[in-house]
Amino acid sequence: MTHRLSRDEARRIAVRAQLLTAERPAGIVETIDALTVVNIEPTAAIAPSADHILWSRLGWPYDPADLARLVEEDRAIFEWGGFYRTMADLPLLLPEVRRRPQSREAREWLAANDRFRRDILDRLRADGPLRPADIPDTAQVSWRSSGWTNNRNTLQMLEMLVLRGEVAISGRDAQGRRFDLAERVYPADVPDLSDEDAARERAERRLGSLGVARARSVSQPVEPIDVGTVGEEAVVDGIDGRWRLDPAALEGLDDVAPRTALLSPFDRLVFDRKRLEELFGYEYLLEMYKPAAKRRWGYFALPILHGDRFVGKLDAKADRKGGVLRVNAIHEDEPVTADIAEGVQAEIRDLARWLGLEVQGVAVA
Repeated sequence: MTHRLSRDEARRIAVRAQLLTAERPAGIVETIDALTVVNIEPTAAIAPSADHILWSRLGWPYDPADLARLVEEDRAIFEWGGFYRTMADLPLLLPEVRRRPQSREAREWLAANDRFRRDILDRLRADGPLRPADIPDTAQVSWRSSGWTNNRNTLQMLEMLVLRGEVAISGRDAQGRRFDLAERVYPADVPDLSDEDAARERAERRLGSLGVARARSVSQPVEPIDVGTVGEEAVVDGIDGRWRLDPAALEGLDDVAPRTALLSPFDRLVFDRKRLEELFGYEYLLEMYKPAAKRRWGYFALPILHGDRFVGKLDAKADRKGGVLRVNAIHEDEPVTADIAEGVQAEIRDLARWLGLEVQGVAVA
């Protein structure tokens, strides 16, 4: 069957699937399990993306130290491919892990540096977990790149070994990631799924976290944002083409209670820019890589969600030395009612309180 959704319904489905209604999740593991992945981006104009994403769901109870404990001690959460994931999802990744690295250049470099690979594994076995700077570079062939990884052989080898499942990221601190043997981080009794079963379950979980999505979307290097043929077919009024719908997302849709949220630029609700424009009519671009004179909304503007609408963008920065959350501007995408203004101001105050800062700057009109 083909479901017909209004655009309002599609938006409510997307917002609820991403845990951005008034009904907040119970804890960190439950949140990451529902979202399937949480982006790891250390840029801290406000806060590192994983912390910001989790705070925007959990609110004031969220503490970054709790996430670190779940990763480093409880091993309930792990890092792979630039995202935090629940350890329960590890079996779904193993078929992809077995195919890494995917590029011929990387495979040839890995083969040419087999002794270097074994040196790193031996060093980790003896002294891990370690940072890349703690491991000698004994590469036979240097890694060549036009980017920042050129000749950074130890880091490049560690990255490849993580993707291959031989090494795992044991934890993070202010100095960066610490690496260890995968057998010390991952459980030993991991179910072995076929490529087809794992791919289908990953797609089903992805659709559950999105609620409604395109079968095909922009290709991503590690974590796809499309869902294939899982779920059921749907059309959305006023939008061309077909969608895939998690049928469970229709249950209780009329009872969704809204709230206001300030999202990370790396939040999955805004990550797929085409879907964002189609469902929400919202234009967004992270402008931190643009020259200052060409920015419309600011270096690290936060999307402002109110209910099931994106109503603007918050140009703010955490000045930790000065002890303030500096609000430079609030850009309005929709007319700001008193209700919206009150919700946005309350969320700004909550964000500042969570960061341990005072609010300084402009207010919502």
